[in-house]
Amino acid sequence: MPLANRILRGLVVGVVAALLTLGIGHFHPPTLDFMRKVSSAVFDPFGQVFLRLLFFVVIPLVFASLASGVAQLGRLERLGPLAARTFVLFFLNMIIAVGIGLAMMNTLRPGLHMDPQATGQLIAQYGSGDHKAVPARAAQQQVSLSTLVDMFMPRNLVGAVAGHSRDALGDVLPLILFAILFGAAATQLNAERRKLVLDGLDTLAEIMTRIVHFALLLAPFAVPAMIYSVIVKVGLDVLLALSLFVIGCAVALTLHLFGTMSLWIRYLVRARPLEFFGLIRPVLVTAFSTSSSNATLPTALASASEDLKLAPSTSGFVLPLGSTMNMSGTALYEGCVVLFAAQVFGVDLSLGQQAILMLLAVLSAVAVAGIPGGSLPLIAGLLATFGVPPEGIGIIIGVDRVLDMMRTTVNVGSDVVTAAVVDRQMKDSAARAPAG
Repeated sequence: MPLANRILRGLVVGVVAALLTLGIGHFHPPTLDFMRKVSSAVFDPFGQVFLRLLFFVVIPLVFASLASGVAQLGRLERLGPLAARTFVLFFLNMIIAVGIGLAMMNTLRPGLHMDPQATGQLIAQYGSGDHKAVPARAAQQQVSLSTLVDMFMPRNLVGAVAGHSRDALGDVLPLILFAILFGAAATQLNAERRKLVLDGLDTLAEIMTRIVHFALLLAPFAVPAMIYSVIVKVGLDVLLALSLFVIGCAVALTLHLFGTMSLWIRYLVRARPLEFFGLIRPVLVTAFSTSSSNATLPTALASASEDLKLAPSTSGFVLPLGSTMNMSGTALYEGCVVLFAAQVFGVDLSLGQQAILMLLAVLSAVAVAGIPGGSLPLIAGLLATFGVPPEGIGIIIGVDRVLDMMRTTVNVGSDVVTAAVVDRQMKDSAARAPAG
């Protein structure tokens, strides 16, 4: 059975078992008290093993993936019009997607559909003494030029990245900036040395990916254990909040793919959206069924050439690059998870902090592109950055696989639309060239 199916089956088993326990506990409270003790003594530690495996790889995975992505660009000053248009559209695509996701979470506010007692129990379960002071500081800190400098460029990079306690993840912001600077500096090396740097970064990223795979092997067992423990201790409030979160993410992903991208198709490609999506339907179906941008790439290339009649030079550049960089669905999802968890744990993120979250979601989505399950440790790092207990990611682990199919579809669909936009712009520029 595929891993995704086993995780979903485990989620259902955990929820059903928890509901049965709550039902029995209603008539026989000692049973409920006993199972809560079992959850604390057995299920929670097992779930922590799964989460800590993900936390292990946060720092090296962010650095290696993001630095490698920048270093692969080659000489920065040699990027031509094709690359420039592509990167601008990639950034716009992802930043719009995150904006839609955050707007949806701010509208639904799924994390607030819990009573104070349930919230307190979640904080007691996933938070620790080291995290209690951090949310208050993150909520009260005003975003200014000075604070931005401190956040992105601390005096002690190693100390900031390593964290200040044995339980806290370090700050991801300076790590992201350092990785970008490292990759940009690597582009200035000669070809031989740059290849050595890329080989080292890619090897490190591959090793971290394998550790993520180790963690995912535990997921079919850790997911039911964690969801059972949460429901038994907190009650049904967490299911309501989680259901609203899933609905909000699904609607936001749908709006971006068939809303934002339809506008791009209509006004930038100058084509009919319904007809366009009909032509690339096999691509979207493949992305939904495989949950892999890389696995869908051959189908996307074939559709771009045969159905959309895009220039091979354009589709051959944009689509492979997009499968590893243009991850609007992933960026949208990461922003939604951070804001949802912040609401659950009572961390009030200001508009300025949410603006920073938009940028970080885009950068982290690029960093985890093409890495199966790689978004989970990156999301944990983002949670820690905004003062939310990173262990809180355990709340959404079970539904992550459900939304993975949808966000992969958005990723791939956005890649194809972007390729069509770039192709139209390149053809328009070529048509105007003789007159100029």
